[in-house]
Amino acid sequence: MTATEPAASDAIAADTAPQPAPAATPPRTPLIARAAAELVGTAALVAIVVGSGIQATELTDDVALQLLANSTATVFGLGVLIALLGPVSGAHFNPAVTLAEWWTARRGGAGVNSRELAVYMPSQIAGAIAGAILADAMFGEPLVKWSTHDRSAGNLLLGEVVATAGLILLIFGLARTDRLRFAPVAVASYIGAAYWFTSSTSFANPAVTIGRAFTDTFAGIAPASVPAFVGVQLVGAVVGLALVAVIFMRGKTELGQPAA
Repeated sequence: MTATEPAASDAIAADTAPQPAPAATPPRTPLIARAAAELVGTAALVAIVVGSGIQATELTDDVALQLLANSTATVFGLGVLIALLGPVSGAHFNPAVTLAEWWTARRGGAGVNSRELAVYMPSQIAGAIAGAILADAMFGEPLVKWSTHDRSAGNLLLGEVVATAGLILLIFGLARTDRLRFAPVAVASYIGAAYWFTSSTSFANPAVTIGRAFTDTFAGIAPASVPAFVGVQLVGAVVGLALVAVIFMRGKTELGQPAA
């Protein structure tokens, strides 16, 4: 074996090692870089959601086709964003995910600390608002026009609980089973499915919900509907974490310590 062979083996191992994804914030990345990744990623996500919605309504009056176009663009866009920015910030793009990770970190798991939480969440919200404004600008819509889409019905709120709980269960279930390398495909696929099986079309994200209030287009939500949506999304996050704790319960060793 030559001296270069171990180095080559190490390089191959590094290339094939699982990369960080949601709920696995990479260590040692400067916080300003992570904040920028969260802002840009959330802005891009909202621009995709809002922009594809505007494009769809301009191309067809069929609501089913509009939703199909909107959900398809979101699936592809979200998967790409997670793959691109996951190694930088964990690609949360979602205060519910960040809060859930912070909670698990407080209980001894890996995740963001309080300082990082205080940086991530404003970055996500600012990015979501910027993304909605950018999408409106690209399609010649008023840059800021409050949405008139009322989404206050109880069945829609239930849909948000289900959508957010499922998202948290998926992300942290993958983390518990060391399969976060599948997050770009798994998370994007889940959101695409949840567009169709939940009554609310799966916002499942407080930052995105706030951003979508700034556009009176297909993907918008009336500002009056935002507080309830955000509230039930946080409830869904709690439900999702509870499901993770039950379904992916860690066993104990003979000495009573949690298994690795």
